[in-house]
Amino acid sequence: MSDFAYESWGRLRPARRLAVEAARLPGVPACGDATFLPFGNGRSYGDSCHNDRGTLIDSRPASRIHSFDPIAGLLTADAGVLLCEITRHVAPQGWFLPVTPGTQFVTLGGAIANDIHGKNHHRRGTFGRWVEAFDLDRSDDGLIPCTRTSNPGLFAATVSGMGLTGLIRRATIRLLKVPSLSIVQTTTRFDRLDDYFEIAEDADRRHEYAVAWIDSLAGGAALGRGHLIAGDHAAKGDVTGIARGPLAQVPFTPPFSPLRGLALRAFNEAYFRKAGKGTTERIVSFDQFFYPLDRIGGWNRLYGPGGLHQHQSVVPPDTGRDAVRALIECARRHHHGSFLTVLKRFGEQISPGLTSFPRAGYTLTLDFPHRGERTLRLLAALDRITVDAGGAVNPYKDARMSPETFAAGFPRWRELEAFRDPAIVSDFWRRSALTASRSVDQKIKLNP
Repeated sequence: MSDFAYESWGRLRPARRLAVEAARLPGVPACGDATFLPFGNGRSYGDSCHNDRGTLIDSRPASRIHSFDPIAGLLTADAGVLLCEITRHVAPQGWFLPVTPGTQFVTLGGAIANDIHGKNHHRRGTFGRWVEAFDLDRSDDGLIPCTRTSNPGLFAATVSGMGLTGLIRRATIRLLKVPSLSIVQTTTRFDRLDDYFEIAEDADRRHEYAVAWIDSLAGGAALGRGHLIAGDHAAKGDVTGIARGPLAQVPFTPPFSPLRGLALRAFNEAYFRKAGKGTTERIVSFDQFFYPLDRIGGWNRLYGPGGLHQHQSVVPPDTGRDAVRALIECARRHHHGSFLTVLKRFGEQISPGLTSFPRAGYTLTLDFPHRGERTLRLLAALDRITVDAGGAVNPYKDARMSPETFAAGFPRWRELEAFRDPAIVSDFWRRSALTASRSVDQKIKLNP
């Protein structure tokens, strides 16, 4: 058993220490009184990586890269290998991750289980589109090889299945051929939300990567102002794949969050002015472009002792403009400023996963220090706006959405439940899908 403290990135509940290393586990134990859950590197924000009534299976120890074909761009590695380790391994041969999230400290298994997305969804889709095969260890059937054509149902359920279908032992993925990892970054400052919608589609057409930072505190005519940040791989540049070390470390959790009030307003104003008017261009390192917050170790502690809620929603293209505006206005009405407010477009690429979060439309990410009931009321209001617009709330960023909200955004959840390993469950699945299932069963009994 490991003595490591296991917690989610949101730090909304106490860390757990009860875990067993995957490398020392010959197979997932058969279903009994105990329950299990695979654990990657704890970068999910909510309780999808918690199993507080059971035991976690730690995938990180003894994980390694098994093979890499620099001609075909195919890599096979254990599920516990970090994305940064893959980058360092393949970059010298001219390859990069086809999809990468906002941190490099995600495991390969976690990237598959959450079907992560990046700044280039409009071109490359989700991570699951680049998965060729994986070996899935289940308590009831042992080790099962999965591809799109061999055990396709289990493949689809595992991609985006949040670790519930079994323990991914190793996986093979396709990589993206690039001239270098350095990024030509193009930044366009816009003065209001409507301006973003006017330029976002063109940015997606012209660039490999595109994302917008939004000043969530600006109101009036300036509501939704920000920067549209686009990028493309430079013809020449870094091929080492080695990210820079941290600039600073947050050594402890402050008694209250500094990321609020006048301090946050001053930061947003300064950051908005940092980009000159119009469009500017410069070459930046890959870690500066993709993983800016990785340079501040333990930055999640800055949200204070209550922890961090991140609310990420996706809304369809036809309702997107009004819904995004309503979400930003809702946070302002509740007097909650978001330190990291990110807006981007998802493309038409369809994920192979049953319960993938990305779909065509706009996705807005807001984060807030947990301030008790007032924060929970805000998050519930954001959920209602999202669902009313025909959208969904990201489950691996969530720690409190209702079963109804989850079911509305992910109507195929019953199919995932049918593929779930009987010995595996998470706290998220207990309070969302399993609660929704009991509610449906109760209605059937009352109305036979």
